[in-house]
Amino acid sequence: MTPLETVNEFIRRMTDMDLDRACELVTGDVEYDNVPMGKNHGPEGIQEILGPMVDALDEVEWIIHNETASGNLVMNERSDRFRLGDKWMTLPVAGVFELNDDGKITLWRDYFDVGTFNTEMARLMEQP
Repeated sequence: MTPLETVNEFIRRMTDMDLDRACELVTGDVEYDNVPMGKNHGPEGIQEILGPMVDALDEVEWIIHNETASGNLVMNERSDRFRLGDKWMTLPVAGVFELNDDGKITLWRDYFDVGTFNTEMARLMEQP
């Protein structure tokens, strides 16, 4: 797969909420950086941060608006959507992915506004 195809497959597996399969596409020392919230390392770091969220959600969508690739670097502009019950939250995200020559993701960095994240998450968790 090309780097762009790898990243899109990674995203497909993430939106299928299959973290195990998504982590097959990353290196053992991958850096996962949610820029406003901090870094984690390795597939276990990804699972530690995202596992509880995925377990709590009913559905995940990442809508890619724009994407580009140059060599082993892939960037995208997305709307990450999360459904809990009948409520959706939407988070605008810019993602950066670097891959090694073996086609594995070595860096996954997402940029988003933490204030928007907190507001949307609070709204999502509100009881009716």
